[in-house]
Amino acid sequence: MVQNVIAIDGPSASGKGTVAARVAEALGWHYLDSGALYRLTALYAQQQNTDWADAEAVAALAQALPASFDNGRIWLNQEDVSDTIRSEAIGMGASAVAKLPAVRTALLQRQRDFLTGPGLVADGRDMASVVFPDAVLKVFLTASAPVRAERRARQLGVPTEGEAFARILADIEARDEADRNRAAAPLHRLPEAEWLDTSAMGIEEAVKKVLDWYRQKTN
Repeated sequence: MVQNVIAIDGPSASGKGTVAARVAEALGWHYLDSGALYRLTALYAQQQNTDWADAEAVAALAQALPASFDNGRIWLNQEDVSDTIRSEAIGMGASAVAKLPAVRTALLQRQRDFLTGPGLVADGRDMASVVFPDAVLKVFLTASAPVRAERRARQLGVPTEGEAFARILADIEARDEADRNRAAAPLHRLPEAEWLDTSAMGIEEAVKKVLDWYRQKTN
């Protein structure tokens, strides 16, 4: 059965979160930033002095994750961690825990629970393939690694050249490699997913593209 879900997958810093949130706003739907759940899990494990490679322990923490989402802010144990989880270090931790099948299983139902009326726009790495395989629209949103590094640098207030920028680019390329090659739900484009390269595209244009595809699917 087709679900009232728009599933947007893509690599780190591709802009999929911004586009997904704007599409959800335009449709009056709910929004799931699935990457935030993996970042929260990595941060929570770090706070509990748990090794990111300890599958059983991290999965147990993911299962009981004391997190909530409220008005665009993200909370962990009643602490606003919206900015903390966006660091590159926690991003690498998110990639590490996302490789663990037990963690992905622990977070699966939590992600599906975000689907309530009238609909949901979900972004992540495996929204179309695993979490919402019956989504009405599947999109693979990407951009070149240098463009994504520039966007992340601007987000962090870092110059788009020099040593700090080189580290951001290297981190993004390392995450791409990890996401593509992990055994559990690797990042890849499904044949039925629409391809959206935003390297030379503004947010408004990308949002319009997704909305147009959705209307074509449903009209």
